[in-house]
Amino acid sequence: MNSQAPGYMLTVVLGLFLSLHAVSGIRFMIDREECFAHDVQYEGDTVHVSFVVIKSDSSWHYSQDGVDLVVKGPSGDQIQDFHDKISEKFEFVAHHKGVHRFCFTNKSPYHETIDFDVHVGHFAYYEQHAKDEHFNPLLEQIGKLEEALYNIQFEQHWLEAQTERQAIVNEAMSRRAVHKAFFESAALIGASVLQVYLLRRLFERKLGISRV
Repeated sequence: MNSQAPGYMLTVVLGLFLSLHAVSGIRFMIDREECFAHDVQYEGDTVHVSFVVIKSDSSWHYSQDGVDLVVKGPSGDQIQDFHDKISEKFEFVAHHKGVHRFCFTNKSPYHETIDFDVHVGHFAYYEQHAKDEHFNPLLEQIGKLEEALYNIQFEQHWLEAQTERQAIVNEAMSRRAVHKAFFESAALIGASVLQVYLLRRLFERKLGISRV
């Protein structure tokens, strides 16, 4: 191994970590249908996808119908198809490079807020520069490390969206339970007042009859 090896490997490692970015995804509100496009630049890349229906615009709506998602490749061929999903996380291998389309369909009468994330796993530096047999194993491990770090960020983002959805559902259900208890208490009080009124009227009628 030549004397330039340490500097060369340092450049590779720095390039790896500088290329990493936080997986943030996008969040949008859907009425009926929304489509997004993502450009996959290399054939054979692994595309990671996740989505979570965070909330509905109706606090009284707890339908588990979910949304539909259709994934199509650059030539229009269907790659994945999901129906009535509240949350989903999956991956596929892109057999062709180019723009892939992700179309969501909402069959609910309410607007839904969706957290959507796409990550494409690819290690270009290894593919372009791994020609030296001494570097091949190390570059392969660096590529695996990069993909593992991306996967951790991707998984963390999906879990955070899941947690947020559950918190919103729990809060809405608690609010609904409080409202229900309030109305039940009001109905019980109303029934008690009506019962007292009827008993009083009955007593007064009987008292009037006895005086006659």
